[in-house]
Amino acid sequence: MTEAAELPEAPEQARTVFGEYFPEAVRYAELLADAGVKRGLIGPREVPRLWERHLLNCAVLSEVVPEGVTVCDVGSGAGLPGIPLALVRPDLKITLLEPLLRRTNFLQEVVEMLGLDHVTVARGRAEEMLGKITPVHVVTARAVAPLDRLAGWGVPLLRPYGEMLALKGDTAEEEIVGARAALSRLGVVETSVLHVGEGIVDPLSTVVRVEVGESPGGVRFAAKRAKAARTSKTRRRR
Repeated sequence: MTEAAELPEAPEQARTVFGEYFPEAVRYAELLADAGVKRGLIGPREVPRLWERHLLNCAVLSEVVPEGVTVCDVGSGAGLPGIPLALVRPDLKITLLEPLLRRTNFLQEVVEMLGLDHVTVARGRAEEMLGKITPVHVVTARAVAPLDRLAGWGVPLLRPYGEMLALKGDTAEEEIVGARAALSRLGVVETSVLHVGEGIVDPLSTVVRVEVGESPGGVRFAAKRAKAARTSKTRRRR
C-alpha cells in the first residue's frame, strides 16, 4: 500500500482568491486530501496538486458568474467547482447536485463543517430534477461529460436566458463544433470559450459558456417543463 501524498502548503494566490474564507478553503483542502482520498472521491495522485489544479482552477470560475444569482453544480462529485465557488462568492445560492450517496454524504459534511449556509446538497441525476428543483440562472460543471451530453443534462435546469458554465480543457473549441446541432435543439442561442484566472492559475482555466433563450431545453423539454409546473402548483394547493 502506497503512503498517502502530503498536502502542500497553500500558495499565496489562495489567500488572494479566498480572502476571509481562506481558513475554510484550507480546511476543505485537508478534507479532500484525507477523507476525499479514503472514500475514493479523488485519487491520491491529485493531492500534491489540489490547490493549483482543483481549488484555484475552480474558484476563478467566479470571475464570470453574475452577482446574486442561483447556481446548480451538476455532477458535483467532491464539490468541484461548487465548494470553491461558494467560498469565494457568498452572494450566490448554490445547489450541489450529485447522484451518488457516498458523495452527497461527503458534500453535506463539508457544507456543515464549513458553515456554508448558502449551499444546499441535492441527491439525484440532473435529468430527473426537472420540476424538483427551481430553475436556476447558472449551471456549472467540471469534467462531467462531453459537452453535448452535459448540455442535455444541465440546460433544462436553467431559467429562460440562463447560462451553463462548463470548465473544460484544450478541446473546448472542438467540443463546441461537435455539439453544435445538439446545442441548437436544446434552445442554446450562443456559445463561447472564456479564459479566466489571470495571475492566479497557469495555464488559465478554460470555460465554455452556453447561453439559452426563452426555452431552456428546447421543444423537447417544453412539455415536461409545463407538466412539472402544473404538478408543482397542485402540490402547493394541497
